[in-house]
Amino acid sequence: MRIRQRWQAGRQSMAPQKRQTVLLTAGSAVLGLAVALTAVAASGPWDSGQRTAERTWAARQGDGSGTKHTGPGAGGPGSELTAPQVLAEAGPVRGRESDGKRAGKGDGRHGESGGARADQAPAPTVSALADTLEPLLRDGALGSVRTASVVDAATGKELFSTAPGTVATPASTVKIATAVAALTARGEDHRIPTRVVADGDTVTLVGGGDPTLDEDGLTALAEDTARKLRKSGTEKVTLRYDLSRYEGTDQHPIGPNENLAPVVPLMLNEGRLDESEHGPADRSGDPAGEAAEEFAKKLKAEDVEVEGAAEEKKAAKDAKRLAVHDSAPLGDLVERMLTHSDNDIAEALARQTAIAEGEPASFEGAEKAVERRLDELGMPVKDARFADGSGLDRADRVSAGLLTRLLARASDPDRTGLRPVLTGLPVAGFTGTLGGRYDSPREEPGAGLVRAKTGTLTGVNTLAGTVVDADGRMLAFAFMTTGAPDRDRAQESLDELASALANCGCRESPSGP
Repeated sequence: MRIRQRWQAGRQSMAPQKRQTVLLTAGSAVLGLAVALTAVAASGPWDSGQRTAERTWAARQGDGSGTKHTGPGAGGPGSELTAPQVLAEAGPVRGRESDGKRAGKGDGRHGESGGARADQAPAPTVSALADTLEPLLRDGALGSVRTASVVDAATGKELFSTAPGTVATPASTVKIATAVAALTARGEDHRIPTRVVADGDTVTLVGGGDPTLDEDGLTALAEDTARKLRKSGTEKVTLRYDLSRYEGTDQHPIGPNENLAPVVPLMLNEGRLDESEHGPADRSGDPAGEAAEEFAKKLKAEDVEVEGAAEEKKAAKDAKRLAVHDSAPLGDLVERMLTHSDNDIAEALARQTAIAEGEPASFEGAEKAVERRLDELGMPVKDARFADGSGLDRADRVSAGLLTRLLARASDPDRTGLRPVLTGLPVAGFTGTLGGRYDSPREEPGAGLVRAKTGTLTGVNTLAGTVVDADGRMLAFAFMTTGAPDRDRAQESLDELASALANCGCRESPSGP
């Protein structure tokens, strides 16, 4: 320990000129990233939701909730920058085609053969990584419960840990587990349908579990429905709406809340009562009923007479399909959920896992399905609990080791279907729930380099994600703490840990090999 203290002290006493050089290097990387953002934003939509951009290039320019975790600049429409997420170089790569490009659906392209790869860069040593992270984990701003895990994404080897198997409240980092379970159960290309069926002159709007159904989608449904009705000579209908896709209570244990609408399979814009697209907002107490009312208005605008008010009732088994609207692909929904910590999408994805696994689409059924799916993947789920999909429930329990294993699995080049788990992670200082963080001297070196899922409840702070370290090695990390007296200071401490990891070569230490 004395040797480690001396080595650490040597780092702290770095000459001012060298310290400034380090800061300039980090700043140059972030500036390069900002330039890359502009270029990527101008290039158009992401290809199938798989975001690839200049993350590694930017990093090398220097040679080297309770759930309100959305900071300033990360909230309203248009306030966030479009940012790069993951390049092919940022993940382990096992094989390439003869032209030097990486094969596989949804993968980024290297551009030239012979470039550095994350599995060829040297991995940090256990002792040097400990010298860097252990002093930061002793920060008094963290709570009494402190767990950590850092894993080499290329090999799956754990390089640093503090009680990695101890389960704790994860808050929104449990969304990583929700994402992996849903993607493996349903597949990244699965779309959630909202259907309209008819039995005589009774028309039923059938919710399939898509919380992202918007005005345009509902309008298209109404137009297609009216067209089919006119073709059959039907001018007057009775409207029903079907919520049978889900079972059990629609109320999360936290009750009515600005972070989550009632969990029902039919809603418009996540039941939001304002123009927001993510983040906390006032929610409808009856999102399904209001969606049906809006659908009735749109039918009337198409000259279809609707008798009376819409009522909830299950559609007849032999009802004929009139129209269908499909959600974005599941991979896109995962990205949106992770970037903005979207609780409504998280609960919907947990229920999609339940449906795929043959369990009831309820809180209880989703918990069983998610745990079973992760267990089948070989994940360490002992003592884990997935009481909900969003992390709002304090009964959730996961370990830091589980989170890093999930992230490492998502980086596996043989599992391209899990790539949205990585591409959806917020970029420090630029996107989503990390858009307003990494702006203090302690955290700033990680801006643009750290991509991670945040987790915040009163007294709970967690951060789990990936970095490519100073030597070009991709690492998955999870830092969790419970009992911190000050939320903001605890967040800064976790951000500093991730920043240290991103800027660390960590291959030489007098304290060990």
